[in-house]
Amino acid sequence: MTGHTSFAPPLALASLSGEADADWARAGAAYAGGAFLGGIALDADSRAAARDLVERDRSEFLPDDPLAFIDRELEALADVPIQPAFNVRSATAEPIAEAARICRDRDAFLEINAHCRQEELCAVGCGETLLRDSDRLAEYVDRAAETGVTVGVKVRAEVPGVDLPALARELERAGADFVHVDAMDSESVIADVVDATDLFVIANNGVRDDETVREYVEYGADAVSVGRPSDNPGVLERVRAAVDRQFRIETVQ
Repeated sequence: MTGHTSFAPPLALASLSGEADADWARAGAAYAGGAFLGGIALDADSRAAARDLVERDRSEFLPDDPLAFIDRELEALADVPIQPAFNVRSATAEPIAEAARICRDRDAFLEINAHCRQEELCAVGCGETLLRDSDRLAEYVDRAAETGVTVGVKVRAEVPGVDLPALARELERAGADFVHVDAMDSESVIADVVDATDLFVIANNGVRDDETVREYVEYGADAVSVGRPSDNPGVLERVRAAVDRQFRIETVQ
């Protein structure tokens, strides 16, 4: 795995649209080593798509100035013992670089969203659409990496026509440090990505207990993340205990 990415414990809070802000990260800091805030739409097209999502009752962050929002939220975490990251969406490359510079200066990671599958976002070239446009996604990674930020990509398994291990290799060549994989119902894809690259691999989807953490650890994940229940202390306490057990066992082996 890359040397640029690490957080301890190797448990992250995964972004929840319209909910994953500094207060959310602060609340989870007792359990997790990392927190992926966002997602946040950066440019005109992605913001228009986010507004359309709000109209059908989806929660989204839509501040007047998304870059100032990123800076403000990260500043609010300066005294919190957690590694922050920001999940960003954009249909164009320049705002990615601008967000990257803010994250760099705040000692935060930048996570490019190639994961969201809502029709409105995909229609403007954001989210899951980027998985099938690897040249543009690699350009985003390259533009971010040029700033010196620790950069990675949130991806999704089970997208027809997308070879995740091959894509991960492209992203690594472009300068990515980590990949955050929503494994869907294909948990073994984690092993495929681990075998294909030296990226720091964060496994996501269904992380709830000792059994699910153990499965991802056995597939070689460097960390796991919790999505929807990331605001549930009971779930986080259970997963943190599992992470402590399973990653310690792996280290001994």
